[in-house]
Amino acid sequence: MALLEVRDLTKTFGGLKAVNNVTFHVEEGEIFGLIGPNGSGKTTIFNCINNYFRITAGDIIFKERTIKGLKTYKTCHLGIGRTFQVVKPLSRMTTLENITASAFCRVNSIKEAKGEAYQVMDFCGLLKERDKLAKSLPIGGRKRLEIARALATKPELLLLDETAAGLNPTELDDAIELIKRIRDKGITILIVEHIMKVIMAISDRIHAINFGQTIAEGTPQEIANNPAVIEAYLGEGYAQG
Repeated sequence: MALLEVRDLTKTFGGLKAVNNVTFHVEEGEIFGLIGPNGSGKTTIFNCINNYFRITAGDIIFKERTIKGLKTYKTCHLGIGRTFQVVKPLSRMTTLENITASAFCRVNSIKEAKGEAYQVMDFCGLLKERDKLAKSLPIGGRKRLEIARALATKPELLLLDETAAGLNPTELDDAIELIKRIRDKGITILIVEHIMKVIMAISDRIHAINFGQTIAEGTPQEIANNPAVIEAYLGEGYAQG
């Protein structure tokens, strides 16, 4: 069953069509990749899904109901969590305090929020960093904190925006494993990622866009061999036999 449907989505800024008539759906329980060159409209689509941007035309359906025009916090309460490409934790608060704050999306007491935060930190491998200020964490830790904050809202659909950017090879492998474990918890994932090692390793299906428009959709192998995607984004080195 489709958990999320993006129907003929268009977003304009003045005379610029940042997203132009894009349609796709995300099945419950899958990892769905969204790729394209810089400036192709990927993050704009994320911002439209969680209503950070008001869409110009089209519709967004979540759990068989339209969420077009809802306040951002209401989309979160419905079950859509997200991370941001540029991580911005509450820098003068600890890892524990950051995640506890997010947990208040679902609970009403500090005891319950801290309890949820400890579970999420354990899952994300952040227990040892629980008392560290967020601003003191290295990039890999801040990326995990960003994911943990989103998970603390108990999403059914998680939007991951370049969570692997800036990571070293070992951290990349850890990120792939964490994303797979998130899906194994029953959370559906829509991911934007430029690092092909990540997107090809974890995605069930991939949707490729360029200049705000769809150019292809398919399995990782189909996308890797699609001439339009190779020309616009991947380059000849990604063609697979």
